[in-house]
Amino acid sequence: MQTETRNDELATRRTPRPAPDDAFTLPLPVALFATCPPSTDPGPAYRDEVARVARWSERAGCTGILVYADNRLVDPWLVAQIVLESTERLAPLVAVQPAYMHPYSVAKLVASLGRLHGRKLYLNMVSGGFRNDLLALGDPTPHDLRYERLVEYTRIVLDLLAGEAPVSVEGSFYRTDKLKLQPALAPELRPGVFVSGSSAAGRDAARQLGALAVKYPGPATEEPVGEEGLAGIRVGIVARESDDAAWRVAYERFPGDRRGRLTHQLAMKTSDSAWHRELSERATASEGSPYWLFPFENYHTMCPYLVGSYERVGRELGRYVELGFGTVILDIPPSLDELAHTRRAIAAGAPTEAAAS
Repeated sequence: MQTETRNDELATRRTPRPAPDDAFTLPLPVALFATCPPSTDPGPAYRDEVARVARWSERAGCTGILVYADNRLVDPWLVAQIVLESTERLAPLVAVQPAYMHPYSVAKLVASLGRLHGRKLYLNMVSGGFRNDLLALGDPTPHDLRYERLVEYTRIVLDLLAGEAPVSVEGSFYRTDKLKLQPALAPELRPGVFVSGSSAAGRDAARQLGALAVKYPGPATEEPVGEEGLAGIRVGIVARESDDAAWRVAYERFPGDRRGRLTHQLAMKTSDSAWHRELSERATASEGSPYWLFPFENYHTMCPYLVGSYERVGRELGRYVELGFGTVILDIPPSLDELAHTRRAIAAGAPTEAAAS
């Protein structure tokens, strides 16, 4: 019996493991974005970490990488600069909070980075955040009204970047008079726009702007049909050859944390974000489901996870794709190898025609 076990172990070791590059050539049914690490401990080591994660994400075939913004983090535009300097194609998806700067400043940054690097950016238009952060900035604007402001704000940014004529606006929140952006941005570098689609106000804002509505989804079986090509989801993924192996990795990476649960409960009280409330109130998925909220509930992450074998996770992702969700924003990748596992899972859920292309 011991001899058989030993032979099995040797056979496993001799079996060649697929190289990460093999996974990175697999065709995917979605546009893939990664997430940049937050600057919880900024300094030279953080700059190196951003550059490393950006290079992993580019090698894994990601279109872009989300860069966070809130009152506790370093400026997202400076982080975006590190991403651009560290990669050749990866596009920063920069979080833009209207409370932080005038729309002209956003347009100027996009145009300047475009001219300096010849690269496209994406804008993640953020209407809110933690309520206490907004109040500290003197911004008591209610949730739905913030989305009305976001639409007006974003239109000014996009009109300035289009450069077709000076921009004059007499809006409810902003006023400009024959405002013109220089240097101009090349048309092919105009940014894509993302908006949170977890609330009715957010989805309406996305429709008005022609933006991609991103949500933190529930299980695919509970999701309504999205708008084809204009909807995305934000999820983390832990996938391996078998369900057992994937769950083992997941629990090792995200152990239970009493302090984390208390922090999560406090965050719930200080946030009026629809997605945060919706995920917090969601019941644990049924036994056997790959949908997992444990890392979110313990404040390890800010999104749900899908956990299981490549095929199991791939099927769940395939259902999201069938519902019209054509973009996936992943959680922060812990390694290049983990991105390879993620790509295998996503590719496993690709429709036959996508796999053949």
